[in-house]
Amino acid sequence: MNSIPKKEVPEISHPIKLSQIIIPVIIGIIVIGWLFLSEFDPKTFKGINFNFTSIGYILLAILFMFGRDFGMICRFRLMTNKDLSWWQAFNIHILNEFTSAITPSAVGGSTLIILYLNKEGISAGRSTAIMISNLFLDELFFIIVCPVIFLFIPLHNLFNATSIITTTIGVVFWNIYGILLIWTLTLYIGLFRRPDLIAKIFLLIFKIPFLNKWHNSISLFSETMIHASREISHRPFGFWFKAFSTTTLGWTSRFLVVNALFLAFTPLNNQLIIFGRQILLWIVMVASPTPGGSGISEFAFREYYNDISLGVGPILIIILLWRLISYYFYLLLGILIIPKWIKKSFTDKGREKSI
Repeated sequence: MNSIPKKEVPEISHPIKLSQIIIPVIIGIIVIGWLFLSEFDPKTFKGINFNFTSIGYILLAILFMFGRDFGMICRFRLMTNKDLSWWQAFNIHILNEFTSAITPSAVGGSTLIILYLNKEGISAGRSTAIMISNLFLDELFFIIVCPVIFLFIPLHNLFNATSIITTTIGVVFWNIYGILLIWTLTLYIGLFRRPDLIAKIFLLIFKIPFLNKWHNSISLFSETMIHASREISHRPFGFWFKAFSTTTLGWTSRFLVVNALFLAFTPLNNQLIIFGRQILLWIVMVASPTPGGSGISEFAFREYYNDISLGVGPILIIILLWRLISYYFYLLLGILIIPKWIKKSFTDKGREKSI
């Protein structure tokens, strides 16, 4: 099997900078602090009771987040034909989550998966194929699940239009969803049908003068897509069914975190609406310019769920717990894991090989 030349793998002496960790933390703390201060009224927090039921649902939310981790770790193992140990797959998953948390959502940190996998002994060609395949599976999940949600939830309930901000969220969603649909179709054709055709189209588009500065990057991406297609296009249906199942487990578990947190404070009946809105909000956050959607996610969450009769106090507590479980937890894990991983991966010269 041909692999991408080694020189095409990012050579990064230290992939993470301290400022990349500090900035999203500061942004998130400022926004959460502002939300609490602007809405603060002792009366709004008097009705919040942390009893056995609420604590149980908070623990369930944490369990759902572990379900997210388990699904994605299984996917890395599956994609590498179990060439990665459970510990290696865990490290790569946490590194990927950490990178996503410290890079703008609009940019993402998926490309560093190639580096992470390569440093764990997976060849450059296979690492690239896995990165693009995972990207395709993630986008496919959102493309499929949204129409399913629309079948069960009326649009006027799903899209909260109580303010200009929430109406804007709806407009942004449809635009981002359209882009994701085109992008997923492009990845499908590029991976399974005509990678050469997609490469030619990309290269032609990026010859346009104002896009020309990205021509070299697109040329490299087109080449890696062709190699990825050679690597994975022959995989049987059963393999892709398992891969999509682990993807579904991972993403569904992540969104159920919010359902569990809402149940911790009120026995709401509209759990499907809460779940559906989480998916729509996540898609909108793809366009966020801040690291990991920090700041914007907290504010958008508060606005998007403001029509649910829960009270200001519980909503703010839910936002805080949601970000602690699904965001700051991975920042902390990344800080703990990365120093040791960098020391091991960038000093062990014999670690890279072609599995």
